[in-house]
Amino acid sequence: MAQGGLTYKFRTADILSKIIIINIVLFVGIFVGAALFQKKPMDLVHWFVLPNSFNRFITQPWSIVTYGFLHAGFWHILFNMLWLFVFGKYVLNLFSEKRFLTLYFLGTICGGLFYMISYNVFPAFYGINGNLIGASASVMAIMAFAATYSPDAPIRILVINLKLWHVALFFVLLDLLSLATMSNPGGMIAHLGGALFGYIYARQLMQGNDLGRWFEALMEGVANLFKPQKKKPFKKVHRNRTTQSTPSRSKGTVKSEHQQKVDAILDKIGKSGYDSLTKAEKDFLFKAGKEH
Repeated sequence: MAQGGLTYKFRTADILSKIIIINIVLFVGIFVGAALFQKKPMDLVHWFVLPNSFNRFITQPWSIVTYGFLHAGFWHILFNMLWLFVFGKYVLNLFSEKRFLTLYFLGTICGGLFYMISYNVFPAFYGINGNLIGASASVMAIMAFAATYSPDAPIRILVINLKLWHVALFFVLLDLLSLATMSNPGGMIAHLGGALFGYIYARQLMQGNDLGRWFEALMEGVANLFKPQKKKPFKKVHRNRTTQSTPSRSKGTVKSEHQQKVDAILDKIGKSGYDSLTKAEKDFLFKAGKEH
């Protein structure tokens, strides 16, 4: 495959771009398939949407994840992918792609659980049958995480300069208002479930507790199942007695002063939390993340 091919570009893209591409490809594929088979789009994904009935959920448990990759219409996917791109960049500036995936998947799961539990506990929802689709819970989890971990990080909306916590608070209040008026209550509950998870995850991480460590280990274990096992040929190594006992450093093993400063700031966050940083340290860390 040539380096300019679509497959190559997908493989070399970052995880945020891959997630967005997967959502878009599934959206287009479902609507094209529905047109070809003269079906409604939701008829093709019946087994992948998240039902509010526990009895039906038992027959399709995978839907607690798959619903987060499906969308009902153009505007639905457009705004979800737009905000996912905006807030996902903040997360990837400071954290690994594994942590981004952990936020995306656990945000989806928590939003789905809030949705099902609410429809089976609160009397206001009794007798209502429905399904949940969309990446909104994941987007809210990533947004809440970024706004909690870096509340004062700048964000520009059209011509207005804001801070991350301003935008996060606006969306949470908007969802609460929509829930109070019973406008798409299922979706709003899932949004709030994702946002709550993102907030708790960030707060615990700032205190040194990584709630997503188990999920990262799970993802790594699953990925290793699909990696081919390569047998390494046995090599007999002889000690060279004339070699000096103290190994010399190579250029690649010596950290630059820039990286040492980044590591020192991250260590400080791990010990004392993000709020313990000075403004200069926060600015330096944010700029360092944008350079990668």
